[in-house]
Amino acid sequence: MVRFTKMHGIGNDYIYINGFEESVADPSSLSISIANRNTGVGGDGLILILPPDNESEADLKMRMFNADGSESEMCGNGIRCVCKYASDHGLTSAKPMRIETGAGILTLDYTINSDGKVELVTVDMGEPIVDLPAIPVDEIQLNNRDGSTGNFTVNNESLRATFVSMGNPHALIFVDDVSDVDLEKIGPLIETHAAFKQRMNAHFVKVHSHDEVTMRTWERGSGITQACGSGACAVCVAGVLTNRTDREIFVHLPGGDLQLRWDEQTNHVFMTGPAIEVFTGNWPV
Repeated sequence: MVRFTKMHGIGNDYIYINGFEESVADPSSLSISIANRNTGVGGDGLILILPPDNESEADLKMRMFNADGSESEMCGNGIRCVCKYASDHGLTSAKPMRIETGAGILTLDYTINSDGKVELVTVDMGEPIVDLPAIPVDEIQLNNRDGSTGNFTVNNESLRATFVSMGNPHALIFVDDVSDVDLEKIGPLIETHAAFKQRMNAHFVKVHSHDEVTMRTWERGSGITQACGSGACAVCVAGVLTNRTDREIFVHLPGGDLQLRWDEQTNHVFMTGPAIEVFTGNWPV
């Protein structure tokens, strides 16, 4: 048996395992079974909370596995929950907290409520990547390019997207109404498009004003999700690059809201949002 904790950041839910106490031999297979919403605990995937690598300057390490078993670099909502778990369960008292991810070591600050539990977490998500080959995006397959924005074809339809990596790749498509998008149909076609060698997270975004947007997400390896923190960061960057938004925005997602800031001096993106522990249990392995 392995002990797990179910947590979510504005509806982006994962199953967390304390790797300081538990051992998982095959996290990819475990993610597929435990994240299944019909026969498992249910979630967007599995996140392991681990001791940092030797000689690392981090306080702890996270590994993230999608519901299909594939491993991703990191998750913005997921890392907030890692911070909450680590503080609430006494894995570290570091403040700010440094967490090692597949996208590098990220720094997190947090607020404590009257019960001594973490309530809000601000993540320094680092600098965005807008160079297409580094995202990676095959720029040869794009038309009408303007910086990191270009057109690509899906089912004979030309889509215009701005591409940003926050350690993982995102395509941001601005639309008049996110509810009009058949996300279940078009999401997997964007994710697996030939232009995206490491697959792609797809986000459709409605701009309400220079400081407020609404977005819907198709997350690679997981499908439609209630929220995507790194995707919201990418929306903040794309909004500035296309002159649609300011550097500080309020983002509405199906699962809740996030505050984003792309700092002009440091070039870092900062994300603030909640993290919630739901329940714990044991899973046979």
